[in-house]
Amino acid sequence: MRQFAVIGLGRFGSSLALTLTRMGYDVLAVDTNEEKVNNIMDRVTHAAQVDAMDEQALKALGIRNFDVVVVAIGQDVQSNILVTVMLKDLGVKMVVSKAITELHGRVLERVGADKVIFPERDMGVRVAQALVSKNIVDQINLSPDYSILEMTAPDGLSGKTLAQGALRFKHGVTVLAIRRGNDVIISPGAKQVVQQGDVLVVVGQNSKLRALEEK
Repeated sequence: MRQFAVIGLGRFGSSLALTLTRMGYDVLAVDTNEEKVNNIMDRVTHAAQVDAMDEQALKALGIRNFDVVVVAIGQDVQSNILVTVMLKDLGVKMVVSKAITELHGRVLERVGADKVIFPERDMGVRVAQALVSKNIVDQINLSPDYSILEMTAPDGLSGKTLAQGALRFKHGVTVLAIRRGNDVIISPGAKQVVQQGDVLVVVGQNSKLRALEEK
């Protein structure tokens, strides 16, 4: 199982850590603020009050052993950049850093961040997509052309198996999972029946996803 560390427990960092935990992953949540650490410690795998600028403290946490470390430090741009550099120097395989502006993002890429994210900007895009798309629950853009969508199953699929719905054949998209209430069906088979109210997690080209959404 992949292990994640989230450094910086502001609104974004806390939400990310809790979501990854709910998805079943091991998560280490880190912040200098004792109150923020105490607020989350019972809801993630591990939580530590540590100054992320302290290289020895990060080593003591075994930070290089985590599969992904997310630098979610917010307004302190200098700390955000320096911690990113330190993590790469320590040998962390995948460092994902939060950027505030495009310039900040370019700097993070230059200093070695494996992936740069723009939560505020991306959330605006996702909200806009949700406002204009009646069936879309959530969207993750994999590239300019491909996305993963969580979408309420179209009415025309209710009561049909995935094979009968022929999503891959007719629409060129693949169903990765089905969320049904509190249950998640991973890699559903062709005989899986879609029920009304199911949320489908699908991947495909954006143009084909839009066509499916309009069904």
